[in-house]
Amino acid sequence: MKKKDFIKEIYKDNRSVFNFQEIAMLLNETDASRLRQKINYYVKTNAIINVRRGIYAKEGYSAEELACKIYTPAYLSLEYVLQKVGVIFQYSEKLTALSYLSRTIVADKYTISYHKIKNNILVNPAGIIRQDTGINIASTERALLDMLYLNKEYYFDVITGVDKHKIIELLPVYRSKKLQMRVEKILDLQHVNNF
Repeated sequence: MKKKDFIKEIYKDNRSVFNFQEIAMLLNETDASRLRQKINYYVKTNAIINVRRGIYAKEGYSAEELACKIYTPAYLSLEYVLQKVGVIFQYSEKLTALSYLSRTIVADKYTISYHKIKNNILVNPAGIIRQDTGINIASTERALLDMLYLNKEYYFDVITGVDKHKIIELLPVYRSKKLQMRVEKILDLQHVNNF
């Protein structure tokens, strides 16, 4: 495959971050050794970026997409989402995501902090917005519940814009009476019987 064709296929795709298998499928390449050589060549010529072992990106790639690609399944949540929507004011450039492990990594110029959460919560799609580029991001309500589930004493600056009905709909995802009581107290709700 010519350089022009390789680059054309990569840049034509909506995604900006790829793992090795995704590039193989995109280029319809079955020879892993040959594909590895091609990728190494394009990394050396700065046609694509090797962000992390086995993770490659176009120039100007999405940090959100990268965070969802390094460890899967994963979705952006917690402080990252809550500061974007104005529920918390403390600014941080760090991306926060939930996954099957806890780890903070630096990939290229981004710091991504992964927090472990129970598998049944992690894989439940309720309240998670999935984009065709591979970005999975929690809704405001899901991020708030994630935060309360993992950090019971967390302080929120402004919760007036949070949809209480969505919170009530999402509570069963966590299967936690303690979380339910914290939510009732914080949002000043009448007793919610979800269990």
